[in-house]
Amino acid sequence: MAFAFTLSCGIVFKKYVLKPPSCTTLMCIDLHTHSLYSDGSHTPHELVALGLQNKLRCLALTDHDTVEGVTDLLRYGKKAGLPVLSGMEVSTTLRNYTVHILGYGFDPELPELHRWLRPLQDSRARRNQNILAKLHNLGIDISEEELQAVSGEGQTGRPHFARLLVQRGVVASFDAAFSRYLGRNKPAWVPRFSYSAPEAIAMIHRAGGKAVLAHPGMLSPDMRVIVALVEELAHQGLDGLEVYYPSHSRQLCRRLINLASIHRLLVTGGSDFHGATRPAHPLASRTNGFCPPASLLSPLLAALANQHDQQPFFH
Repeated sequence: MAFAFTLSCGIVFKKYVLKPPSCTTLMCIDLHTHSLYSDGSHTPHELVALGLQNKLRCLALTDHDTVEGVTDLLRYGKKAGLPVLSGMEVSTTLRNYTVHILGYGFDPELPELHRWLRPLQDSRARRNQNILAKLHNLGIDISEEELQAVSGEGQTGRPHFARLLVQRGVVASFDAAFSRYLGRNKPAWVPRFSYSAPEAIAMIHRAGGKAVLAHPGMLSPDMRVIVALVEELAHQGLDGLEVYYPSHSRQLCRRLINLASIHRLLVTGGSDFHGATRPAHPLASRTNGFCPPASLLSPLLAALANQHDQQPFFH
């Protein structure tokens, strides 16, 4: 069975003997990226190549509602000598909020996890058909073949519709596709099935991973709302906060770090890299102004090591 991570810094994980902690000095990690298996434009192999080019200390693949590309990422990362970590991003609900939960370090081959993801994937497929119908009623005809050509082999979703609307000249930008047609309560909006945030956290734990709240700054402009939601999620078993995120200001990062400390949560960071799909979010690098520090990695790996010691499927 494949391990859920291939690592080389500071900690011994089973058969892997790792380099001394000094290798984390002045380096970046990126624990939030997407591939063509969801709504990104790169293959896992290409992501590894970009991670090496940017001299990343660790890279995680966090595709939406799928782990299809994770095994490839682990294999390519190990071969290339880039530390990589299994991951996924699950869109969930908490009260009336859409909450994205990132999972890290889990077993990507666990059958229960694949069964758990299936309703999310099936719901995406049904929603796509309904979006096609709504766009048709609006005078915008997109065929299933066109949609499949844009999405390739991965999960098809609203970002692929947005890309087609831009290509057709219906809208000028990706964001405009959502604000005019695809966003919540817009003319082509279609809801889909989602698990609750506590359900996603519990599944990630059963798979041997750690659950992190993605881009908390996007939940609400009101910090009081973020504080309340994080407190509720912490009581439900949340393990960490994605503090370092491109749209988070320095002030917000400081407040989130303090919030993580209050609830004894891990701190992580990632670019939400999608490649050509969202060029405004480049992969983390010391040279582009977004660099989640590699010092965040050791606490996450230590927490995973403790959890994996209790999970026989990682042995």
